[in-house]
Amino acid sequence: MSKPDISALSAQTIVAFIGDIFKRRGAESYLGEQVSMSQHMLQGAQLAEEADAGDDLVAAALLHDIGHYTNEFPDDALEKGVDNHHDEAGAAVLAAFFPSIVTDCVRHHVAAKRYLCATDPAYFDQLSPASVHTLNLQGGPMNEDEIAAFAQNPNLKAILQVRIWDDMGKVPDHQTPDFDHYAPMLQRVVDAHGHAAS
Repeated sequence: MSKPDISALSAQTIVAFIGDIFKRRGAESYLGEQVSMSQHMLQGAQLAEEADAGDDLVAAALLHDIGHYTNEFPDDALEKGVDNHHDEAGAAVLAAFFPSIVTDCVRHHVAAKRYLCATDPAYFDQLSPASVHTLNLQGGPMNEDEIAAFAQNPNLKAILQVRIWDDMGKVPDHQTPDFDHYAPMLQRVVDAHGHAAS
């Protein structure tokens, strides 16, 4: 799979681009989980919405795994024991259109798992078997130096919250709104970011 032509995207087309990904590829399996990739991301968004978390965090929860579709690694990379760095890939695609709180949550949701495993003894016990498998590929729990560095992120609280929704959003047969429900919210976030940057 090749990277999308990010240069062709704009604030007017990015939401439709993401929606197309959801529609074409969202039904694909989510490594080792009993939900599809789109079900997983939509469940995260629904959890954020139900928590009245605000547009930025709903967007972050919805888009945290978008990098699985925007990198050059094969779809079965994780199954073959390769970390596909979907966190960095997703953040890179979104960075031109979304505020840093969104891209930080996307970029650091894998590291947040490592951080929580190192700082919260009860957290590891709540991980799904598939998430434990990927944790090992992603470096395992953080060491003390990594914990100290990660804790300096100004968006730490939001990053950790999106990670919690990530872990919760794996319920088979759970009904959620579809992507189109969230599209206007995503456009609001994109438009607000564009106005702030101009």
